[in-house]
Amino acid sequence: MEVIRGWTHRAFPIEDLSFVGEARRHVARLAAERDWPEHDAARAALVTTELGTNLAKHAQAGQLLVAARDALGDIELIAVDRGPGIPDLPRSMRDGYSTSATAGTGLGAIARQSEVFDAHSAPGVGTVCLARLRPRCAAAPAPRVAVDWGAVCVPVRGETACGDGWMLAFEGRHVAALVADGLGHGPEAQAAADTALDVFERQPFDDGVVVMQCMHDALRTTRGAAVFGMWIDGELIRYTGAGNVAGRLVSGTADKALATAHGTLGLQVRRFDMTHATRPPHALALLHSDGVQTRWPGAALAPLLGRDPTLLAARIFADYARGRDDACIVVLRPEEGP
Repeated sequence: MEVIRGWTHRAFPIEDLSFVGEARRHVARLAAERDWPEHDAARAALVTTELGTNLAKHAQAGQLLVAARDALGDIELIAVDRGPGIPDLPRSMRDGYSTSATAGTGLGAIARQSEVFDAHSAPGVGTVCLARLRPRCAAAPAPRVAVDWGAVCVPVRGETACGDGWMLAFEGRHVAALVADGLGHGPEAQAAADTALDVFERQPFDDGVVVMQCMHDALRTTRGAAVFGMWIDGELIRYTGAGNVAGRLVSGTADKALATAHGTLGLQVRRFDMTHATRPPHALALLHSDGVQTRWPGAALAPLLGRDPTLLAARIFADYARGRDDACIVVLRPEEGP
């Protein structure tokens, strides 16, 4: 069994070129704290600068999200904006193409310097670019065949502690996922979410109702949390929890909301019920906290359903985060077939 305890992203709003330096210095600190070789740290700084500069020059409401994914040995950089979008993204990836009298090597350089790069853009909607870097002497993590996944988790602006937390567990074809949203935000909300994750980490594949009851008991010494637990075995989905963490199953033709009980773990919950659902063909499973609007249109995100799940999570964050609370989105794409 493998358990991944989720990380948070630090968000850097990029309003002009003067904001890029703060993000670059943060990435440099992350690399130094992890003893990255100098040339790998320089690559990470270059990618940060290029992504931030693109946001400053071309984007509206641009943000750069940064996370050290220690469980996977890399640093993840996500640039998101709300327009105007890139009319011809493949052409923009080629060296020499520029719309602002520059050398036109930005996106191509980002792709070359990153171990993983993906991007999507839609005119009038915006662009999301994903880059992951690790020391080039380090081995790539082994692929997890049971599920492809991605997550974006960001504290409310002005906070470094995040009251939202998430966790994934893998055991063969079985996948367990949890999103916990501590009441409010800040350190006390983070403590509540961490308590829920601690319980889940000890028993991710135990009976879900029992797991929730254990969390409920453990959270009594905290301010409480909304929690959604999901267990995936091929096409079978089981889920339970309480509060305003939302679940959805989304494909190009289906969009199903998954509801749990009212209440708050640690404070008041009448009962926990385990609900079963069949995942529609090719559907993704999503969990998100109430820092994200619940009525976002699944059809609008159809072009991203087959891409890296982190791109989808980042697009949801850019377009539908409320902006007044922590926000967490976890996207899971189970493997198809027997």
